[in-house]
Amino acid sequence: MPLRQPGDSRPHPHHFYFPVRVENLAGLAASIAPGPGSSGHLSVIVTGGSGTIDIQDERLSLSGGSMLCCSTQPGVSLSPQHQLQGVWIEYSTFPLLSNQTNPLNDRHPLGNCSTKVCTLAARLLRVWEGSEIQSPFTVQQLFTELLTELHDEIRENSQSPAHWLDRVLEYIEAHYSEDITRSQMAERAGVSPEHFSRVFRKATGQTFNEYVTLQRIRRAQKRMLTGAPNLSQLALEVGYVEGTYLSRKFKQVVGISPAAYHRKNKRIVALNFNHTASLRALEITPQLGVYSGWMERHETVPSALKLQLEGSSAAMLYNRVAAVRPDVIISYDLPGESKQLLPVAPVIELPYMQMDWREQFRMIAGIAGRQPQAEAWLRHYDQLCYEANLQLDRLLGARGTAVIWEFGTSSAYCFSSSYGHGCQILYGDLGFQPPGVLMEHGLMNRGYLEIPAEQIADYPADHIFFTSSASTAEGQRRFETLLRSARWQELDAARSGHVYLLDQPDMFYGFDPLSSLAQLKTLMRTIRSQISIGQDHIKP
Repeated sequence: MPLRQPGDSRPHPHHFYFPVRVENLAGLAASIAPGPGSSGHLSVIVTGGSGTIDIQDERLSLSGGSMLCCSTQPGVSLSPQHQLQGVWIEYSTFPLLSNQTNPLNDRHPLGNCSTKVCTLAARLLRVWEGSEIQSPFTVQQLFTELLTELHDEIRENSQSPAHWLDRVLEYIEAHYSEDITRSQMAERAGVSPEHFSRVFRKATGQTFNEYVTLQRIRRAQKRMLTGAPNLSQLALEVGYVEGTYLSRKFKQVVGISPAAYHRKNKRIVALNFNHTASLRALEITPQLGVYSGWMERHETVPSALKLQLEGSSAAMLYNRVAAVRPDVIISYDLPGESKQLLPVAPVIELPYMQMDWREQFRMIAGIAGRQPQAEAWLRHYDQLCYEANLQLDRLLGARGTAVIWEFGTSSAYCFSSSYGHGCQILYGDLGFQPPGVLMEHGLMNRGYLEIPAEQIADYPADHIFFTSSASTAEGQRRFETLLRSARWQELDAARSGHVYLLDQPDMFYGFDPLSSLAQLKTLMRTIRSQISIGQDHIKP
Protein backbone atom coordinates (compact mmCIF):
# COMPACT_ATOMS: atom_id res chain seq x y z
CA MET A 1 0.00 0.00 0.00
CA PRO A 2 1.53 3.38 -0.98
CA LEU A 3 2.26 5.85 1.78
CA ARG A 4 0.12 9.00 1.98
CA GLN A 5 2.11 11.90 0.61
CA PRO A 6 2.18 15.44 2.10
CA GLY A 7 -0.54 17.62 0.59
CA ASP A 8 -2.77 14.65 -0.19
CA SER A 9 -6.31 16.01 0.37
CA ARG A 10 -8.15 12.71 0.29
CA PRO A 11 -10.18 11.91 3.48
CA HIS A 12 -8.02 10.16 6.03
CA PRO A 13 -9.45 6.76 7.03
CA HIS A 14 -8.24 7.10 10.65
CA HIS A 15 -7.82 9.85 13.22
CA PHE A 16 -5.28 9.97 16.03
CA TYR A 17 -5.77 11.72 19.35
CA PHE A 18 -3.01 13.03 21.61
CA PRO A 19 -3.06 15.15 24.82
CA VAL A 20 -1.31 18.52 24.84
CA ARG A 21 -2.26 19.79 28.32
CA VAL A 22 -3.32 17.96 31.50
CA GLU A 23 -3.94 20.09 34.60
CA ASN A 24 -5.39 19.80 38.09
CA LEU A 25 -8.75 21.64 38.24
CA ALA A 26 -8.23 22.92 41.80
CA GLY A 27 -7.40 26.61 41.51
CA LEU A 28 -6.83 26.38 37.76
CA ALA A 29 -7.22 29.51 35.65
CA ALA A 30 -7.73 28.69 31.98
CA SER A 31 -8.78 30.93 29.12
CA ILE A 32 -8.66 29.64 25.57
CA ALA A 33 -9.42 32.23 22.93
CA PRO A 34 -10.43 31.21 19.41
CA GLY A 35 -7.68 31.14 16.87
CA PRO A 36 -4.59 29.19 15.78
CA GLY A 37 -3.34 28.81 19.36
CA SER A 38 -6.25 26.57 20.34
CA SER A 39 -5.46 22.88 20.72
CA GLY A 40 -8.87 21.94 19.37
CA HIS A 41 -10.72 19.86 21.95
CA LEU A 42 -11.31 19.72 25.70
CA SER A 43 -12.46 17.17 28.26
CA VAL A 44 -13.06 18.18 31.87
CA ILE A 45 -13.57 15.40 34.43
CA VAL A 46 -14.92 16.62 37.79
CA THR A 47 -14.23 14.18 40.62
CA GLY A 48 -15.50 16.35 43.49
CA GLY A 49 -16.76 19.74 44.63
CA SER A 50 -18.69 22.17 42.45
CA GLY A 51 -18.06 25.26 40.33
CA THR A 52 -18.73 26.92 36.99
CA ILE A 53 -17.17 27.22 33.55
CA ASP A 54 -17.90 29.79 30.80
CA ILE A 55 -18.38 28.61 27.21
CA GLN A 56 -19.51 30.96 24.44
CA ASP A 57 -20.77 33.50 27.00
CA GLU A 58 -22.83 30.80 28.71
CA ARG A 59 -22.07 29.79 32.31
CA LEU A 60 -22.39 26.08 32.99
CA SER A 61 -22.38 24.42 36.41
CA LEU A 62 -19.94 21.64 37.20
CA SER A 63 -20.22 19.19 40.09
CA GLY A 64 -18.57 16.03 41.31
CA GLY A 65 -19.12 13.10 38.98
CA SER A 66 -19.81 15.22 35.89
CA MET A 67 -17.88 15.54 32.65
CA LEU A 68 -17.64 18.16 29.95
CA CYS A 69 -16.48 17.32 26.43
CA CYS A 70 -16.40 20.16 23.90
CA SER A 71 -14.36 22.06 21.38
CA THR A 72 -12.07 24.82 22.58
CA GLN A 73 -13.46 26.95 19.74
CA PRO A 74 -14.75 29.66 19.93
CA GLY A 75 -13.53 30.07 23.52
CA VAL A 76 -13.56 28.55 26.99
CA SER A 77 -12.85 30.29 30.30
CA LEU A 78 -12.36 28.82 33.76
CA SER A 79 -11.78 31.04 36.78
CA PRO A 80 -9.77 29.75 39.78
CA GLN A 81 -12.08 27.70 42.01
CA HIS A 82 -10.38 25.80 44.81
CA GLN A 83 -13.49 23.83 45.65
CA LEU A 84 -13.39 22.12 42.23
CA GLN A 85 -11.57 18.79 42.08
CA GLY A 86 -10.74 16.97 38.89
CA VAL A 87 -8.72 17.05 35.69
CA TRP A 88 -8.56 19.47 32.73
CA ILE A 89 -7.45 17.79 29.48
CA GLU A 90 -6.81 19.56 26.17
CA TYR A 91 -6.05 17.42 23.16
CA SER A 92 -5.56 17.58 19.40
CA THR A 93 -6.24 15.22 16.55
CA PHE A 94 -4.52 14.27 13.34
CA PRO A 95 -5.90 14.96 10.83
CA LEU A 96 -7.85 17.86 12.37
CA LEU A 97 -11.42 17.20 13.49
CA SER A 98 -14.12 19.84 13.74
CA ASN A 99 -16.40 20.16 16.74
CA GLN A 100 -19.22 18.63 14.70
CA THR A 101 -17.26 15.53 13.69
CA ASN A 102 -15.59 14.78 17.02
CA PRO A 103 -17.63 11.90 18.49
CA LEU A 104 -16.86 13.07 22.04
CA ASN A 105 -18.75 16.33 21.44
CA ASP A 106 -21.86 14.59 20.19
CA ARG A 107 -24.33 17.22 21.49
CA HIS A 108 -23.81 15.97 25.05
CA PRO A 109 -21.44 18.47 26.65
CA LEU A 110 -22.47 17.65 30.22
CA GLY A 111 -23.20 14.29 31.79
CA ASN A 112 -22.48 11.94 34.65
CA CYS A 113 -19.29 9.96 34.44
CA SER A 114 -18.47 6.63 36.01
CA THR A 115 -16.01 5.86 38.76
CA LYS A 116 -13.73 4.30 36.14
CA VAL A 117 -13.55 7.57 34.16
CA CYS A 118 -12.73 9.53 37.35
CA THR A 119 -10.04 7.00 38.28
CA LEU A 120 -8.44 7.02 34.81
CA ALA A 121 -8.41 10.83 34.69
CA ALA A 122 -6.80 11.08 38.15
CA ARG A 123 -4.10 8.59 37.20
CA LEU A 124 -3.44 10.34 33.89
CA LEU A 125 -2.85 13.55 35.83
CA ARG A 126 -0.39 11.84 38.20
CA VAL A 127 1.55 10.31 35.33
CA TRP A 128 1.53 13.58 33.35
CA GLU A 129 2.92 15.46 36.35
CA GLY A 130 5.57 12.78 36.89
CA SER A 131 4.37 11.78 40.36
CA GLU A 132 3.79 8.17 39.33
CA ILE A 133 6.35 5.77 37.91
CA GLN A 134 5.58 5.16 34.25
CA SER A 135 6.72 3.47 31.09
CA PRO A 136 7.36 5.64 28.01
CA PHE A 137 3.87 4.76 26.72
CA THR A 138 1.79 5.10 29.88
CA VAL A 139 0.42 8.56 29.06
CA GLN A 140 -0.73 7.45 25.60
CA GLN A 141 -2.19 4.23 26.99
CA LEU A 142 -4.14 5.97 29.77
CA PHE A 143 -5.32 8.77 27.49
CA THR A 144 -6.58 6.33 24.87
CA GLU A 145 -8.36 4.24 27.49
CA LEU A 146 -9.93 7.37 28.99
CA LEU A 147 -11.21 8.60 25.59
CA THR A 148 -12.66 5.16 24.91
CA GLU A 149 -14.55 5.20 28.20
CA LEU A 150 -15.79 8.75 27.59
CA HIS A 151 -16.97 7.83 24.11
CA ASP A 152 -18.84 4.75 25.36
CA GLU A 153 -20.51 6.68 28.18
CA ILE A 154 -21.59 9.55 25.92
CA ARG A 155 -23.02 7.04 23.46
CA GLU A 156 -24.87 5.15 26.19
CA ASN A 157 -26.14 8.35 27.82
CA SER A 158 -27.59 9.44 24.49
CA GLN A 159 -29.84 6.40 24.30
CA SER A 160 -33.46 6.39 25.42
CA PRO A 161 -34.19 5.83 29.13
CA ALA A 162 -36.11 2.77 27.94
CA HIS A 163 -32.80 1.08 27.05
CA TRP A 164 -33.12 -2.70 27.22
CA LEU A 165 -30.63 -2.97 30.08
CA ASP A 166 -32.88 -0.92 32.38
CA ARG A 167 -35.76 -3.27 31.65
CA VAL A 168 -33.59 -6.32 32.29
CA LEU A 169 -32.34 -5.01 35.64
CA GLU A 170 -35.90 -4.23 36.73
CA TYR A 171 -36.94 -7.75 35.76
CA ILE A 172 -34.07 -9.32 37.71
CA GLU A 173 -34.94 -7.30 40.82
CA ALA A 174 -38.53 -8.52 40.63
CA HIS A 175 -37.75 -12.15 39.74
CA TYR A 176 -34.36 -12.80 41.37
CA SER A 177 -35.74 -15.83 43.27
CA GLU A 178 -36.80 -17.56 40.06
CA ASP A 179 -34.71 -19.71 37.73
CA ILE A 180 -33.66 -17.01 35.26
CA THR A 181 -30.80 -17.43 32.77
CA ARG A 182 -28.62 -15.21 30.65
CA SER A 183 -30.17 -16.62 27.45
CA GLN A 184 -33.67 -15.79 28.68
CA MET A 185 -32.68 -12.23 29.52
CA ALA A 186 -30.88 -11.77 26.19
CA GLU A 187 -33.99 -12.95 24.38
CA ARG A 188 -36.13 -10.57 26.45
CA ALA A 189 -33.74 -7.74 25.54
CA GLY A 190 -33.74 -8.66 21.85
CA VAL A 191 -29.94 -8.99 21.61
CA SER A 192 -27.48 -11.85 21.26
CA PRO A 193 -26.23 -13.56 24.45
CA GLU A 194 -22.69 -12.41 23.67
CA HIS A 195 -23.71 -8.75 23.22
CA PHE A 196 -25.89 -9.03 26.33
CA SER A 197 -22.92 -10.23 28.41
CA ARG A 198 -20.61 -7.46 27.16
CA VAL A 199 -23.07 -4.65 27.84
CA PHE A 200 -24.27 -6.14 31.14
CA ARG A 201 -20.76 -6.51 32.56
CA LYS A 202 -19.72 -3.04 31.42
CA ALA A 203 -22.77 -1.46 33.09
CA THR A 204 -22.80 -3.45 36.35
CA GLY A 205 -19.18 -4.51 36.73
CA GLN A 206 -20.36 -8.12 37.09
CA THR A 207 -21.37 -11.07 34.99
CA PHE A 208 -25.05 -11.93 34.80
CA ASN A 209 -24.66 -14.87 37.19
CA GLU A 210 -22.63 -12.81 39.66
CA TYR A 211 -25.29 -10.09 39.63
CA VAL A 212 -28.16 -12.53 40.29
CA THR A 213 -26.17 -14.18 43.08
CA LEU A 214 -25.48 -10.79 44.67
CA GLN A 215 -29.18 -9.91 44.53
CA ARG A 216 -30.08 -13.16 46.28
CA ILE A 217 -27.43 -12.88 48.99
CA ARG A 218 -28.26 -9.24 49.75
CA ARG A 219 -31.94 -10.18 50.11
CA ALA A 220 -30.92 -13.03 52.43
CA GLN A 221 -28.86 -10.60 54.53
CA LYS A 222 -31.77 -8.17 54.79
CA ARG A 223 -34.09 -10.96 55.91
CA MET A 224 -31.56 -12.06 58.53
CA LEU A 225 -31.26 -8.50 59.81
CA THR A 226 -35.01 -7.99 60.12
CA GLY A 227 -36.14 -11.37 61.46
CA ALA A 228 -35.48 -14.19 59.01
CA PRO A 229 -36.83 -17.77 59.07
CA ASN A 230 -34.50 -20.78 59.33
CA LEU A 231 -31.78 -21.25 56.72
CA SER A 232 -33.68 -23.82 54.65
CA GLN A 233 -36.76 -21.64 54.38
CA LEU A 234 -34.61 -18.60 53.65
CA ALA A 235 -32.88 -20.48 50.83
CA LEU A 236 -36.23 -21.16 49.16
CA GLU A 237 -37.25 -17.51 49.53
CA VAL A 238 -34.20 -16.22 47.68
CA GLY A 239 -34.06 -18.86 44.94
CA TYR A 240 -31.92 -21.74 46.22
CA VAL A 241 -33.11 -25.29 46.77
CA GLU A 242 -31.41 -25.88 50.12
CA GLY A 243 -29.78 -24.13 53.04
CA THR A 244 -26.32 -25.64 52.53
CA TYR A 245 -26.10 -24.19 49.02
CA LEU A 246 -27.24 -20.79 50.29
CA SER A 247 -24.61 -21.00 53.03
CA ARG A 248 -21.87 -21.70 50.47
CA LYS A 249 -22.92 -18.84 48.19
CA PHE A 250 -23.34 -16.54 51.22
CA LYS A 251 -19.76 -17.17 52.32
CA GLN A 252 -18.45 -16.56 48.79
CA VAL A 253 -20.08 -13.12 48.66
CA VAL A 254 -19.94 -11.94 52.29
CA GLY A 255 -16.78 -13.72 53.43
CA ILE A 256 -18.34 -15.39 56.47
CA SER A 257 -21.13 -17.89 57.06
CA PRO A 258 -24.75 -16.83 57.65
CA ALA A 259 -24.47 -17.83 61.31
CA ALA A 260 -21.32 -15.76 61.83
CA TYR A 261 -22.91 -12.79 60.06
CA HIS A 262 -25.99 -13.05 62.27
CA ARG A 263 -23.86 -13.08 65.46
CA LYS A 264 -21.31 -10.39 64.71
CA ASN A 265 -21.50 -6.76 65.83
CA LYS A 266 -22.50 -5.00 62.64
CA ARG A 267 -20.52 -2.18 61.06
CA ILE A 268 -23.27 0.26 60.15
CA VAL A 269 -23.50 3.20 57.76
CA ALA A 270 -26.46 5.59 58.16
CA LEU A 271 -27.44 7.70 55.14
CA ASN A 272 -29.88 9.93 57.06
CA PHE A 273 -29.36 11.98 60.22
CA ASN A 274 -32.58 10.57 61.75
CA HIS A 275 -31.09 7.08 61.56
CA THR A 276 -27.72 8.29 62.81
CA ALA A 277 -29.52 9.77 65.83
CA SER A 278 -31.30 6.46 66.45
CA LEU A 279 -27.94 4.71 66.57
CA ARG A 280 -26.51 7.33 68.91
CA ALA A 281 -29.50 6.89 71.24
CA LEU A 282 -28.42 3.23 71.39
CA GLU A 283 -24.84 4.37 72.14
CA ILE A 284 -23.66 3.12 68.74
CA THR A 285 -21.37 5.25 66.59
CA PRO A 286 -21.85 4.34 62.93
CA GLN A 287 -18.80 3.79 60.74
CA LEU A 288 -20.21 6.66 58.68
CA GLY A 289 -23.25 8.74 59.46
CA VAL A 290 -25.06 11.86 58.31
CA TYR A 291 -25.26 14.35 61.21
CA SER A 292 -27.63 17.29 61.42
CA GLY A 293 -26.35 20.70 62.44
CA TRP A 294 -28.20 20.35 65.75
CA MET A 295 -26.52 17.01 66.48
CA GLU A 296 -23.08 18.39 65.66
CA ARG A 297 -23.60 21.27 68.10
CA HIS A 298 -24.30 18.78 70.88
CA GLU A 299 -21.74 16.12 70.05
CA THR A 300 -18.18 16.32 68.79
CA VAL A 301 -17.97 14.04 65.79
CA PRO A 302 -14.63 13.26 64.08
CA SER A 303 -14.76 14.27 60.42
CA ALA A 304 -13.73 10.75 59.41
CA LEU A 305 -17.08 9.48 60.73
CA LYS A 306 -19.24 12.12 59.06
CA LEU A 307 -20.88 11.58 55.69
CA GLN A 308 -21.80 14.62 53.61
CA LEU A 309 -24.42 13.76 50.99
CA GLU A 310 -25.09 17.25 49.68
CA GLY A 311 -22.78 18.02 46.79
CA SER A 312 -21.42 14.47 46.66
CA SER A 313 -21.47 12.59 43.38
CA ALA A 314 -22.63 9.00 43.11
CA ALA A 315 -19.01 7.92 42.67
CA MET A 316 -17.85 9.83 45.74
CA LEU A 317 -20.64 8.34 47.88
CA TYR A 318 -19.85 4.83 46.69
CA ASN A 319 -16.12 5.15 47.34
CA ARG A 320 -16.61 6.70 50.78
CA VAL A 321 -19.07 4.03 51.92
CA ALA A 322 -17.10 1.14 50.40
CA ALA A 323 -13.93 2.28 52.18
CA VAL A 324 -15.37 1.57 55.67
CA ARG A 325 -16.54 -1.96 54.71
CA PRO A 326 -20.00 -1.85 56.32
CA ASP A 327 -22.07 -4.93 57.13
CA VAL A 328 -25.30 -3.02 56.61
CA ILE A 329 -26.42 0.36 55.27
CA ILE A 330 -29.54 2.07 56.63
CA SER A 331 -31.44 4.55 54.49
CA TYR A 332 -34.88 5.78 53.62
CA ASP A 333 -36.61 4.15 50.68
CA LEU A 334 -34.41 5.61 47.93
CA PRO A 335 -34.07 3.06 45.07
CA GLY A 336 -31.20 4.85 43.36
CA GLU A 337 -28.96 4.66 46.41
CA SER A 338 -29.97 1.05 47.06
CA LYS A 339 -28.96 -0.06 43.56
CA GLN A 340 -25.74 1.89 43.61
CA LEU A 341 -24.58 0.53 46.97
CA LEU A 342 -25.72 -3.05 46.44
CA PRO A 343 -22.17 -4.33 45.76
CA VAL A 344 -20.99 -2.84 49.08
CA ALA A 345 -23.56 -4.16 51.57
CA PRO A 346 -27.30 -4.78 51.99
CA VAL A 347 -29.32 -1.57 52.22
CA ILE A 348 -32.17 -1.62 54.74
CA GLU A 349 -34.73 0.83 53.38
CA LEU A 350 -37.15 2.30 55.90
CA PRO A 351 -40.33 3.61 54.26
CA TYR A 352 -40.59 7.38 54.45
CA MET A 353 -43.73 8.78 56.14
CA GLN A 354 -45.05 5.25 56.78
CA MET A 355 -43.22 4.46 60.02
CA ASP A 356 -43.20 6.73 63.04
CA TRP A 357 -39.90 7.38 64.80
CA ARG A 358 -40.55 4.72 67.45
CA GLU A 359 -41.04 2.03 64.78
CA GLN A 360 -37.89 3.14 62.98
CA PHE A 361 -35.98 3.18 66.27
CA ARG A 362 -37.09 -0.36 67.14
CA MET A 363 -36.23 -1.64 63.67
CA ILE A 364 -32.75 -0.09 63.79
CA ALA A 365 -32.26 -1.54 67.27
CA GLY A 366 -33.16 -4.97 65.90
CA ILE A 367 -30.62 -4.59 63.08
CA ALA A 368 -27.94 -3.58 65.59
CA GLY A 369 -28.88 -6.24 68.15
CA ARG A 370 -29.84 -3.61 70.77
CA GLN A 371 -33.55 -4.32 71.31
CA PRO A 372 -33.37 -4.28 75.16
CA GLN A 373 -31.58 -0.91 75.13
CA ALA A 374 -34.20 0.53 72.77
CA GLU A 375 -37.09 -0.64 74.94
CA ALA A 376 -35.43 0.81 78.06
CA TRP A 377 -34.93 4.13 76.25
CA LEU A 378 -38.57 4.21 75.15
CA ARG A 379 -39.82 3.39 78.65
CA HIS A 380 -37.87 6.38 79.97
CA TYR A 381 -39.28 8.60 77.21
CA ASP A 382 -42.84 7.41 77.87
CA GLN A 383 -42.42 8.17 81.58
CA LEU A 384 -41.43 11.73 80.68
CA CYS A 385 -44.52 12.00 78.46
CA TYR A 386 -46.70 10.74 81.34
CA GLU A 387 -45.25 13.37 83.68
CA ALA A 388 -45.64 16.06 81.00
CA ASN A 389 -49.32 15.21 80.59
CA LEU A 390 -49.89 15.45 84.34
CA GLN A 391 -48.40 18.95 84.24
CA LEU A 392 -50.55 19.92 81.25
CA ASP A 393 -53.64 18.63 83.03
CA ARG A 394 -52.91 21.11 85.84
CA LEU A 395 -51.92 23.99 83.54
CA LEU A 396 -54.43 23.63 80.69
CA GLY A 397 -56.96 20.95 81.43
CA ALA A 398 -58.44 19.99 78.07
CA ARG A 399 -55.74 20.37 75.41
CA GLY A 400 -57.69 21.74 72.48
CA THR A 401 -56.11 22.30 69.08
CA ALA A 402 -52.51 23.17 68.25
CA VAL A 403 -50.43 23.87 65.19
CA ILE A 404 -46.70 24.24 64.61
CA TRP A 405 -45.60 26.70 61.91
CA GLU A 406 -42.22 26.95 60.23
CA PHE A 407 -41.94 30.52 58.93
CA GLY A 408 -39.96 31.06 55.72
CA THR A 409 -39.21 34.15 53.70
CA SER A 410 -42.54 34.20 51.88
CA SER A 411 -44.27 30.95 52.85
CA ALA A 412 -45.21 29.16 56.03
CA TYR A 413 -45.39 25.41 56.54
CA CYS A 414 -47.21 23.17 58.98
CA PHE A 415 -47.00 19.41 59.23
CA SER A 416 -48.77 16.23 60.28
CA SER A 417 -47.27 13.87 62.85
CA SER A 418 -45.88 11.66 60.05
CA TYR A 419 -43.56 14.52 59.04
CA GLY A 420 -42.29 15.22 62.54
CA HIS A 421 -41.28 18.84 63.20
CA GLY A 422 -42.59 18.42 66.77
CA CYS A 423 -46.08 17.46 65.58
CA GLN A 424 -45.44 13.81 66.46
CA ILE A 425 -45.20 15.02 70.07
CA LEU A 426 -48.06 17.51 70.12
CA TYR A 427 -50.52 15.15 68.44
CA GLY A 428 -49.08 11.79 69.48
CA ASP A 429 -47.73 12.25 73.00
CA LEU A 430 -49.36 15.35 74.52
CA GLY A 431 -52.95 15.00 73.38
CA PHE A 432 -53.42 18.13 71.23
CA GLN A 433 -55.47 17.96 68.02
CA PRO A 434 -54.80 19.55 64.61
CA PRO A 435 -57.23 22.39 63.79
CA GLY A 436 -60.21 21.30 61.73
CA VAL A 437 -59.43 23.82 59.01
CA LEU A 438 -56.07 22.11 58.41
CA MET A 439 -57.78 18.75 58.20
CA GLU A 440 -60.18 20.15 55.62
CA HIS A 441 -57.24 21.28 53.51
CA GLY A 442 -55.83 17.74 53.35
CA LEU A 443 -53.00 18.07 55.87
CA MET A 444 -53.14 14.42 56.91
CA ASN A 445 -53.23 13.16 53.32
CA ARG A 446 -50.24 15.16 52.08
CA GLY A 447 -48.33 15.36 55.34
CA TYR A 448 -47.73 19.11 55.14
CA LEU A 449 -49.37 22.36 54.07
CA GLU A 450 -47.68 25.36 52.47
CA ILE A 451 -49.42 28.75 52.48
CA PRO A 452 -48.42 32.41 51.99
CA ALA A 453 -46.97 33.58 55.30
CA GLU A 454 -49.56 36.36 55.63
CA GLN A 455 -52.39 33.79 55.70
CA ILE A 456 -51.37 32.09 58.95
CA ALA A 457 -54.11 33.97 60.80
CA ASP A 458 -56.67 32.21 58.59
CA TYR A 459 -55.81 28.91 60.31
CA PRO A 460 -56.67 29.50 63.97
CA ALA A 461 -55.80 27.07 66.78
CA ASP A 462 -55.98 27.16 70.58
CA HIS A 463 -52.18 26.97 70.72
CA ILE A 464 -49.82 28.24 68.00
CA PHE A 465 -46.12 27.37 67.94
CA PHE A 466 -43.38 28.77 65.70
CA THR A 467 -40.24 26.65 65.35
CA SER A 468 -38.68 29.50 63.36
CA SER A 469 -39.70 33.11 62.94
CA ALA A 470 -37.63 33.92 59.85
CA SER A 471 -34.07 33.50 58.61
CA THR A 472 -33.90 36.61 56.40
CA ALA A 473 -34.56 40.31 56.85
CA GLU A 474 -37.49 40.07 54.44
CA GLY A 475 -38.90 37.09 56.33
CA GLN A 476 -38.54 38.92 59.64
CA ARG A 477 -40.38 41.92 58.19
CA ARG A 478 -43.24 39.69 57.08
CA PHE A 479 -43.33 38.00 60.49
CA GLU A 480 -43.54 41.30 62.33
CA THR A 481 -46.26 42.49 59.93
CA LEU A 482 -48.23 39.33 60.68
CA LEU A 483 -48.03 39.92 64.45
CA ARG A 484 -49.21 43.53 64.05
CA SER A 485 -52.17 42.65 61.86
CA ALA A 486 -55.69 43.07 63.24
CA ARG A 487 -56.61 39.56 62.03
CA TRP A 488 -53.77 38.08 64.08
CA GLN A 489 -54.54 40.03 67.23
CA GLU A 490 -58.15 38.83 67.08
CA LEU A 491 -57.06 35.20 67.39
CA ASP A 492 -57.92 33.53 70.70
CA ALA A 493 -54.39 32.12 70.94
CA ALA A 494 -52.87 35.61 70.57
CA ARG A 495 -55.23 37.15 73.15
CA SER A 496 -54.75 34.34 75.69
CA GLY A 497 -50.95 34.19 75.40
CA HIS A 498 -50.93 30.75 73.82
CA VAL A 499 -48.51 31.65 71.05
CA TYR A 500 -45.05 30.20 71.58
CA LEU A 501 -41.81 31.19 69.88
CA LEU A 502 -39.48 28.20 69.90
CA ASP A 503 -37.08 29.39 67.17
CA GLN A 504 -35.05 26.19 67.02
CA PRO A 505 -35.68 24.90 63.47
CA ASP A 506 -32.68 22.55 63.40
CA MET A 507 -33.86 20.65 66.46
CA PHE A 508 -37.48 20.45 65.32
CA TYR A 509 -36.44 19.19 61.89
CA GLY A 510 -35.40 15.84 63.40
CA PHE A 511 -37.71 12.81 63.51
CA ASP A 512 -35.78 10.49 65.77
CA PRO A 513 -35.35 9.57 69.47
CA LEU A 514 -32.79 12.26 70.36
CA SER A 515 -34.62 15.08 68.56
CA SER A 516 -38.01 13.96 69.89
CA LEU A 517 -36.70 13.98 73.45
CA ALA A 518 -35.25 17.47 73.00
CA GLN A 519 -38.45 18.66 71.32
CA LEU A 520 -40.58 17.30 74.17
CA LYS A 521 -38.47 19.11 76.77
CA THR A 522 -38.44 22.35 74.76
CA LEU A 523 -42.20 22.31 74.21
CA MET A 524 -42.92 21.67 77.88
CA ARG A 525 -40.40 24.24 79.10
CA THR A 526 -41.88 26.89 76.79
CA ILE A 527 -45.50 26.15 77.72
CA ARG A 528 -44.74 26.13 81.46
CA SER A 529 -42.72 29.33 81.29
CA GLN A 530 -45.22 31.27 79.22
CA ILE A 531 -48.26 30.24 81.19
CA SER A 532 -46.57 30.73 84.57
CA ILE A 533 -45.59 34.33 83.86
CA GLY A 534 -49.05 35.10 82.51
CA GLN A 535 -48.10 36.55 79.14
CA ASP A 536 -51.13 37.92 77.35
CA HIS A 537 -49.70 37.86 73.85
CA ILE A 538 -46.52 38.20 71.81
CA LYS A 539 -45.67 41.76 70.94
CA PRO A 540 -43.58 42.45 67.82
